[in-house]
Amino acid sequence: MLTNIDSRGNLRAFSRAKAKDFVTKSINYSKLDVFLSQGWSIVKKNKSTVQIKRKKSHSELLEDRVWILLYKMGFQFLSLEGGSELINSKDLNSSISRIDIVGVDNEVALAIKCISSEKRVVHTNFKEELEKQANIRERFSQAINKQFRANHKIQTAIVTFTSNINLSEVDLSKAQEANVVIFNETDLEYYEKLVSHIGEAAKYQFFADIIPGKRIPGLEIKVPAIKTRMGGTSCYTFSISPEYLLKISYISHRAKGKASDVNTYQRMVGKSRLSKIRKYILENGIFPTNIVLNLDERFVQFDRIGQSINDKHDSDYGVLGWLTIRPSYKSAWIIDGQHRLYAYSGLEKAKKSKLSILAFEGLTPSSQAQLFVDINAKQKSVKQSLLQELYAELHWDASDPEVRVRAIISKAIQTLGNDPDSPLYNRIISADSKRDHLRCITLTSLFSVLTKTGFFASRARQGAEFEYGPLWAGPNELTLKRTIYVLKNWLNVIRNSASEWWDKGSAEGGGLAMNDGVSTCLEVLRSVFAHLESAGVTLVRLQDNELFEMIEPYAVALGKYFSNFTEDEKKRFRDLRGVQGQTIRTKRCQLAIRNEIPEFNPQGLDEFIEQEKAQTNTRAKEITDWIETTMQRIILEELKQEYGDQENEWWTNGVPKNVRLKVAERQEQDDNRYGGKEAYFDLMDYRKIIIENWNIFEPIFGYGKSGNKEKRTSWLVFVNQKRNIVAHPSTARNITLEDLSELEKYKEWLESKIQESVYDVEAEEEDED
Repeated sequence: MLTNIDSRGNLRAFSRAKAKDFVTKSINYSKLDVFLSQGWSIVKKNKSTVQIKRKKSHSELLEDRVWILLYKMGFQFLSLEGGSELINSKDLNSSISRIDIVGVDNEVALAIKCISSEKRVVHTNFKEELEKQANIRERFSQAINKQFRANHKIQTAIVTFTSNINLSEVDLSKAQEANVVIFNETDLEYYEKLVSHIGEAAKYQFFADIIPGKRIPGLEIKVPAIKTRMGGTSCYTFSISPEYLLKISYISHRAKGKASDVNTYQRMVGKSRLSKIRKYILENGIFPTNIVLNLDERFVQFDRIGQSINDKHDSDYGVLGWLTIRPSYKSAWIIDGQHRLYAYSGLEKAKKSKLSILAFEGLTPSSQAQLFVDINAKQKSVKQSLLQELYAELHWDASDPEVRVRAIISKAIQTLGNDPDSPLYNRIISADSKRDHLRCITLTSLFSVLTKTGFFASRARQGAEFEYGPLWAGPNELTLKRTIYVLKNWLNVIRNSASEWWDKGSAEGGGLAMNDGVSTCLEVLRSVFAHLESAGVTLVRLQDNELFEMIEPYAVALGKYFSNFTEDEKKRFRDLRGVQGQTIRTKRCQLAIRNEIPEFNPQGLDEFIEQEKAQTNTRAKEITDWIETTMQRIILEELKQEYGDQENEWWTNGVPKNVRLKVAERQEQDDNRYGGKEAYFDLMDYRKIIIENWNIFEPIFGYGKSGNKEKRTSWLVFVNQKRNIVAHPSTARNITLEDLSELEKYKEWLESKIQESVYDVEAEEEDED
């Protein structure tokens, strides 16, 4: 016996309380202090009682969201507060099982367990939870069919909803073995959105995920139909009521997180579009065009009527007969016409109206997706980016392994974008989503990296047979699983090491979790694969977990490298553009890994290091020369402006005596080869001139906002040290990347200060005018 269950008609007020994110109650004033100490707050004070409220806990919110979902789906009976207890009425001393939520409909009843956490965690005792749920299956089914008698047996299912719970592949496999259906928070959000769009008809999509292919008494129907062939496939033309079709149909939406048999080719139904079609229906509008379906061949039977006059031409003109659709959810896939069908949801006209149907039999998933494209591709509403996302469905069963690999990659990227445990969750832009600072990664950018040689396949030479790479695991589903596992774990190590930077996305200060940043991480992974295989490791033979264990130290080293970036280094990483920028980022990451794992020797890294050293010294010399000549020009201009442009004026009054003596000595030793005295200053002379004339030069050459003039000109000491290195190449010394970055920072700063001084002068001239 199941306790604490009531019929839908008595639950309207209860549902309003469930829909709120807080709990209210009235108490006596004598208890107020106790409740306030427990986190309650006062809503309203009455004469003898006080109304208080508190926020629902995370676990309460999950249970209430699931309960509200079932209520909106139109379940006829639902459990009340505290859930339901499953009691053996014949033996009251036997164990009592508590069920968080019980939902009973005309054809299906659910026993639901809710597991949640405030923060994302790994569930350590999930096996025990599964055993408890599996143990009540038989008793639950008996209680349902005894208490809620019908003219047919009500199907039952055990369901678990999770929120912020990370379940392993082993956990999910155990759940499947125990026949316990698992939904996570992404699935819940999907069904909440779906029920808000199409109302109670969402229930049948829900059932299709819970008991796909299971025979349901009361759903069998036989209709007159014409059978013919189109494009080499059998198809049927008939009419049917929307009410019946709503029950057996199923749509795979690309917004849906849970995997299904034909994933992601349909778009989520548009609420505003449904409203317009409903209005048209209520005004007695009709639809002259067909709803296009695919019927699972396991659930249909066609019996021709009578004998044709010309049997051999029957297939050309059609055969009249009876089409029997056996009772099962998920037996009809909607290829085109979902808005026309779901507009009938909740309308009385759904019972008596008729829809014209063109139903194909047994189309492959790729054929269904291709048919959807053929029907819709010319319409303005279908974006080109949608066709790109459909690559997986269009080519999932392709005979060419290279084409199937690209289909797997497309599916893997989209799955990573929908997986709450993935570092790419809600970060990949789809055809239906808008770009923001978090959702800023395109499918194209990741696709272009993962299709390169070294991930799934390689060809040793032109014309060679297809060779499988590290991520290949044989059948599509296993290769998809391996790809998701490896990429998710590789990127998670990096994200966890530099989480603050990663989580900024494309916002100010971000740049790692963007197209270029993630592509770089994948390029580095490709080079790790190549390095390990060159060392004699056959990666394709490793189990998924063994493969990740092999590459994990490299991910840790890369994550450590990113975690030590300064804000300036993050900006420079982000500013690298194009193919050259991608190469530089990747090689610098490889170098960082080599510093942690010396034997790491990806192809081309040594050559890059030598080239980088040469380019670094060249660039450093350009910067130090620019700083020196710029300072010479500005200092001379300012001294002449301040003291007079005659040499005996600016030289005597503006240049410190010890500098004048050194410059005069250099000029004499060089026989005055280069002309005026200004040709014989060096960087440290400029620093002494600046300090001696601080009131003139502080606005331009004083670095930073605090400290004395020695501290604020110490940047010139650093520049001079690096200048001495690059000015004497025979020493074979090199400027480090960090030192070059420091020089670039000073150059950018000095340019901005000079620009400011120009604006100041122009402003003064305008004031004088």
